[in-house]
Order: sequence, then structure tokens, then C-alpha cells
Amino acid sequence: MTDSSDAYRIVVVCWGNICRSPMAEFVLRQAFEDAGLSDRVVVSSAGTSTEELGRPMDRRTIAVMQRNSVRDSGFRTKRAVQFRSDSFDDADLVLTADHIHERILRDRARSEEDRAKIRMLRSFDPEAVAAGTLGMDDPWYGDDDDFDITYAEIVAATPGIIEYVRSEIGA
Repeated sequence: MTDSSDAYRIVVVCWGNICRSPMAEFVLRQAFEDAGLSDRVVVSSAGTSTEELGRPMDRRTIAVMQRNSVRDSGFRTKRAVQFRSDSFDDADLVLTADHIHERILRDRARSEEDRAKIRMLRSFDPEAVAAGTLGMDDPWYGDDDDFDITYAEIVAATPGIIEYVRSEIGA
């Protein structure tokens, strides 16, 4: 991996940073590795809330990734962090899980440059765009099936995210 200051930096954001955003972080990290771009792209995640700060990922998040053979590149050491206004300084692309996170981040943005970095994660899934279903429901309130749905939504958006980042970095 190159120095992260030289890499294209993606931050995935949800509410608590224990379900959707870390799941997307690890799925995208693996996808960029598989695409041969791990030396040029760094993926991390954060939450808009402080409710879960320092806590590990929800066990169901880990379970769905294990069921789907997502490589464990730090499942047990990942801890929830908050996305603050100054977090924009360390991001080239900020992917939000839901419309509420998009609004919160637009409020936290300090400039149009910060706002331009914000995209809904599912806006990279053509079927979600066509259906007008860009938000991801929070699986925390549900069961394993809800975590499977979240995983499938992330996977469906992944090719579009990779294509977009390739165009951004000229790869």
C-alpha cells in the first residue's frame, strides 16, 4: 500500500459505524484489491453519530461478511469513529448509506468542495437509481436477512464505484 496521502481516499458513512459503513468498507477494500488498485485506493468508514464510538462492528455484520467470504482485513479490530467536518480533509469521496447521512454531511461540510465529495453509495447501482431506492435501511433493527439485503445492496453498487474511481485516478 502506498502512503495514504498519495492514495484516493474513500470514506463510507452511516449512523453508528457498526453495520452498513464498515460492511461497505471491507467489501470495497476487497474489491479494490481484486481490481489491482489497493496501492492506489484507501477505504475507511465512519458514523455521523457518537452513540457507538469505540465499539466494535455488530456481530451480524461480521457474520454476513464471513458467510460471503469477504477477506478479514481487520474485522475484530475495527472500532466505530465519527465523521466530523474536518474529516473531509482526509477524503476524496464520501459515500453515504442513507439520505439522512447525506443531509447531515452536507450540513457539516465547510465548503462546496466538501459537498462535492458526498455521494449516496447506492447511486452507483444503476438498478437502485432506476428504482429510486438509493437509501439503505439500517439492518441493526432487523435480523440476518436484513444484513444479507444490506450486503447485496453494497455488492450491487461496487462495480459502479470501482469504475468511477478508476476514472478519477486515471487507471
